[in-house]
Amino acid sequence: MATPAIERLCECFPQARLTFVGSAVSIAALRHHPFCREAIVDDTKQGGSRLLNTYRLAKRLGRHDAAISFRSQIHASLLLRLTGTPRTVARKSLHASLLLDRAVALSRDTHLVEQYQTLANTLCGSESPAGPLRLFIEPRRYARPTLGINPGATYGSAKRWYPEKFAAVAAHFAERFDIVVFGGPGETDIADDIEADLRRRGIANVTNLAGKTTIETLCAAVGGLSLFVTNDSGPMHVAAAYGVPTVAVFGPTRHRETCQWKNPKSAVVRHDLDCAPCMKRECPLKHHECMRSIEAREVIDAAQKLIGD
Repeated sequence: MATPAIERLCECFPQARLTFVGSAVSIAALRHHPFCREAIVDDTKQGGSRLLNTYRLAKRLGRHDAAISFRSQIHASLLLRLTGTPRTVARKSLHASLLLDRAVALSRDTHLVEQYQTLANTLCGSESPAGPLRLFIEPRRYARPTLGINPGATYGSAKRWYPEKFAAVAAHFAERFDIVVFGGPGETDIADDIEADLRRRGIANVTNLAGKTTIETLCAAVGGLSLFVTNDSGPMHVAAAYGVPTVAVFGPTRHRETCQWKNPKSAVVRHDLDCAPCMKRECPLKHHECMRSIEAREVIDAAQKLIGD
């Protein structure tokens, strides 16, 4: 969701070169950017003092002309400060106000893409609306139209729709599409359940990629899909970057803040409950009604509207 802001910075400073610092997942996705000079995984939480590790990483990075943090976290602000970079920008917080050149107040009532764009506009010194998401990894070319199923969500179990319902959606479209099931290393059980369900129905054109992809191959595989059904997750935003027709199932999270950005063929399926969005990793009321009450038929109908006949 930060990629439109990154493109904004590239427009403002076309001679600049970018240093990306972040999680292994984000770095694997962003290091293919043509303006990328260096891409560094932030492993300051791994072993020893995080404060000392942050200092060492800052010295490795060195002084830049400008730096921007899309994270509202004290170690992120400290990292920018310790590099000695003169122009630094981040979301307004106590630590950002104390440590950085500019701390910008952002409204939670807007999409995260727009919030990140505001940070980039601050560094540019002028206003510009956020463009579409963008990744620079070549999408895979499938032999036949392909439906992707993504039942996982690393945030927590509250964001996950049910395997048997994902399987019912996949089964409905199995004559029109080959089926690919996605998932991270910790989501193989869910993906295996979906695959087993489909095979019990006599559906053989299914491939299970859970736990078998790198970030690059995941992006390529999602980018080449004809249709994608997913929870609110990272792969959902990858699909948006490639304009893949997508149905996203939302429960405990704020869909207005984190739904797909500027994907003309996207749909959100959710139920408007009093307890949602709770933003919890696990259902605090133990009934998980925000996801349990969503039926496969609703997702099938939403997908059908996107792809037509």
